[in-house]
Formats: sequence, C-alpha cells, structure tokens
Amino acid sequence: MIITKSRYEISLMREAGKVVAECHAALADFIRPGIRTKDIDAFVESFLLRHRMEPAQKGYRGYPFASCTSVNDVVCHGFPGEYVLKEGDIITVDMVALHKGLHADSAWSYAVGEVSEAAKHLLEVTKTALFKGIEVAVAGNHISDIGHAIQTYVESEGLSVVREYIGHGIGREMHESPEVLHYGPPHRGPRIRRGMTFTIEPMVNIGGYETRLDPDGWTARTADGSLSAQYEHTLAITDNGPEILTQL
Repeated sequence: MIITKSRYEISLMREAGKVVAECHAALADFIRPGIRTKDIDAFVESFLLRHRMEPAQKGYRGYPFASCTSVNDVVCHGFPGEYVLKEGDIITVDMVALHKGLHADSAWSYAVGEVSEAAKHLLEVTKTALFKGIEVAVAGNHISDIGHAIQTYVESEGLSVVREYIGHGIGREMHESPEVLHYGPPHRGPRIRRGMTFTIEPMVNIGGYETRLDPDGWTARTADGSLSAQYEHTLAITDNGPEILTQL
C-alpha cells in the first residue's frame, strides 16, 4: 500500500532533508586523499546528532554504521572502515536522517582529488540521470516512467544501470511502497499522485549492470570490477511537480 503524506509530515521530512543536504555539502570539503572511510562515517553521525537528527541507518536490520561509504567498484552499502581514500578514487556516501518519526534519504558521489576522464563521465552521467528521473516524477505519470527516462539516458551514454538495487517509498518507514526501478518500459505500475514521497537513486556502472555481494552480506560490488556511482534524492509530489526534500 502506498501511503501519501500530509503537509505536516512532508514539512518534517523537509526539515530532515535540509540537514542531510547540509551534511553532504560539508562532506564535499571534508573528503580528500588520506581520509579513512570510518572518519567519514564519524563525521556523518556527529553532524546528524549535532542537528538533532537520528542516523537512521545505524541498527537498521543490524547495519552497524551511520552511513554507507561505497568506494570505486562498490555499488552500495559499503562498510566504513580502515580504507584510506587515495587520489583518483570515487566514493558514494549514503545517509538517512530520522526526525520526529519521519525519514529523509540521500546519497551523493564524490571525486577524491583528480579522477580519470572515465570517472568524471560516470559521475556526470549518474547525476544527470537522477534529474532526468525527477523531471518525469509528476502527478499523473507512472512510476515506471522514471526508470525508463533514466535507463534511456544512461545507455545512450554507453553506461549501464544497476537492476538489483532500487528507489523506494519513504516516510515513517525507511522503505515503503512503491518500488522505484531505474530501468524498464514506460507507462507501467502505479500512477504518481500528490502526497507521495519516495527516493530516486540510480546506481550506474561503467561496465555491465551485474553485481555481486561480499561475504558481509551488505557490500554490493560490480561483478566485473568496474567503477560505480550513485546519486539519490528524496522527493515529495505536489500539485506543482516534484519537490526535492534533500537539497539546500
């Protein structure tokens, strides 16, 4: 069942989203060669708590960290740890803030120092793909129109869209209906309507779209070892179109 949200609930999600966006903006200055991924996680947790937000990922289904830090070939759900970022890496940081019972979720990919032209292209295409999806997230369209727009654009740029990990409804639960695929045909699935809140979060690979899971049961990598990037926003659907709740 898709749960639409009241104006008040959306206002709380907007407050949470603003803090998430501010944290991502601060990370852009913090992330550099020589930083450990565990330092990024500590930064995220401290930032959210300082702004009276609960880091909702910590403890979710046993996940032990406040953020996911996914480096290079890691598609999503990478564990923070002792890995030291080096010049040329790319890293995606994913975080969820919980505020008065409502969630806001956003992932952003960062270049560590100077990166290759292939990595720059991947980051640019993935970010653009997110906004291609947002453009069609309007009342009256189908949920699948989002994925179709993303896949069509990404593949036109010679890259691939991950299938196994998708966007989702969000609100009082971190994951709600509907599922938001980033690929597939248009005009399928539920109609988008006012009051819906969900994430769009394309994961894009330089190589094939297939993934494999590490023994930790969380860390997903590209099957062929190619680079992967992800950008994610939480949206609320209004009469005037989609409102991005996780941007400044």
